[in-house]
Amino acid sequence: MIEMVVRKRIEILADAALVRRVTEAIDKVEITGWTVLPVSSGKGRDGHWREERVTGADKVLVLTVASKDKAAALAEELAPILTSHGLLLTMWDVEVIRGERF
Repeated sequence: MIEMVVRKRIEILADAALVRRVTEAIDKVEITGWTVLPVSSGKGRDGHWREERVTGADKVLVLTVASKDKAAALAEELAPILTSHGLLLTMWDVEVIRGERF
């Protein structure tokens, strides 16, 4: 039978200009990988928004999976810019196969 292991799935919604800062934080806490996905539109507390390449206000979703300890370390690393730069960080438990990879 395949063994499933619980890890944290972490999603960070950020302005595209902040991708490098976010991915460097992921690397700093030694999470082994990440994926950046484009986001074309959404709605939040401040209303609707759409991708805006002219002004550079387009957004991305950075996705990663990590152990509970590394996920907590990433949250601590990003805490200073969560509010000031309007990041949205979510995480929840997921089951993965080959847990040693995360």
